[in-house]
Amino acid sequence: MELAAAKLKFIEAWGKLGSEWGINRTMAQVHALLLISAEALTTEEIMESLSISRGNANMTLRDLIGWGLIEKQHKAGERKEYFFADKDVWNIARRVAKERKKRELEPVLKVLNELSNVSGDEKDPEFKTFKKSITDINKLAGNVDKTLETMLKAEENWFWGSVLKVFK
Repeated sequence: MELAAAKLKFIEAWGKLGSEWGINRTMAQVHALLLISAEALTTEEIMESLSISRGNANMTLRDLIGWGLIEKQHKAGERKEYFFADKDVWNIARRVAKERKKRELEPVLKVLNELSNVSGDEKDPEFKTFKKSITDINKLAGNVDKTLETMLKAEENWFWGSVLKVFK
């Protein structure tokens, strides 16, 4: 496979994977393009490479900056903005986990904590079932939260070493 074809295949695959991570396809494809680019790219270069509109490119670049996945830089003597992605996959994984935790897990934990305080008749089967389900889900979500916090604070080698010990 030629490099150009391999790049396109990676961009498509990263786009599909990004959708699974809670990132829209275009956002993941722009990230993929910047991830495999040796040099920072302008908005125009990104638009041309991925055949996307200026509005879509600008919105996507803003979102990627917001997620902490890319950065903007200026080159001396030029008015154009250039964008580049951190190439460290551990940093990428931590940033995605941090954003997903903030956007998805924390709101669920808040609701589950509120629902844990529901009052009712302990003898009522409906109440007992509800209370047990909420308590169990809250416990699981809390454990996921603790694991993500550990991942966000950990260095890559320590984290994977700890995970592998669980499976031994």
